[in-house]
Amino acid sequence: MNQPNEPGEPILVADDIFAGYVSGVDILCGAGLVLGPGELVGVIGPNGAGKSTLVKAVFGLLHVRSGSVRLRGEDVTNRPAHDLVSRGIGYVPQRQNVFPTLTVEENLRMGTYLRPKAFAERVTAVEELFPLLAQRRSQKASSMSGGERQMLAMGRALMMQPEVLLLDEPSAGLSPIYQDQVFERVKQINGTGVAILMVEQNARRCLQICDRGYVLDQGKNAYTGTGRDLLHDEKVIELYLGTLARAR
Repeated sequence: MNQPNEPGEPILVADDIFAGYVSGVDILCGAGLVLGPGELVGVIGPNGAGKSTLVKAVFGLLHVRSGSVRLRGEDVTNRPAHDLVSRGIGYVPQRQNVFPTLTVEENLRMGTYLRPKAFAERVTAVEELFPLLAQRRSQKASSMSGGERQMLAMGRALMMQPEVLLLDEPSAGLSPIYQDQVFERVKQINGTGVAILMVEQNARRCLQICDRGYVLDQGKNAYTGTGRDLLHDEKVIELYLGTLARAR
C-alpha cells in the first residue's frame, strides 16, 4: 500500500521508537507516527503488537531507549508526564483512569491541578461536551458504570484544554451502546480542534472515524493510510482478523 501524504507541520511526531518493559527486551522496534493539528489518528493491530506501549512511550510513562518524540518540533523524549500535560498533551489510560473514591467534581478538579484557577472556566466547557457529568457532580466515581467512568476520564483530561489527546483503548470492556457513545464523543472532541491519537481494539469502528491510521505488528509499522483505505485493504483485514481468529 502506498503511504499517504503526512500532514504538514505536525504537532506530534514519534520517530523510530524502541522501548520495552524489561531490560534488553523491546516491545517497540522502530515504530513511529505523525499527528497533524486537528487530526484524528488511530493505531490498531493484533494483541501484543505494541499499541498501548507506543502511547505510553509518547506520554513519558515508558522509557524510550532509542528514537525521539517531538511536540511542535521540540524534542520531548522521556519528559515526565506532568511536563507533557503542561505543554498541552492530555492522556486517558485504559484502566484505573478515574479516582473511584472521589466525586465527579473532585475528579474534574484533579484535571486542573496544574492550573486550579482555571477550574470554573474549564468545567463549563467540559460539561457542555459531557452533560452527564454536570448532572452527576456529587456522585462518587466508584458508583458509575464503565461507560460513565470513561466519559469522566476523558472529561478530566480535557480540563487542561490540551491540543493533543491520547486515548488508550477507550472502548475496551464497554457495552456496544457505550462504545458507540465513546466514539461519538471522540469525534465531537476532535471537532473542537483537539488533535487525537487513539489506540483502539475495535479496529473497524476506529478506522471508520479516523483521518489516518497506523497498523502495528510486532512493534513495527506494518501499514499506514487513510482510515477508509485501511478499512477496505484486504491485507490489513487479513493481518488483524487472522490474528484474532488464531487467538481464539
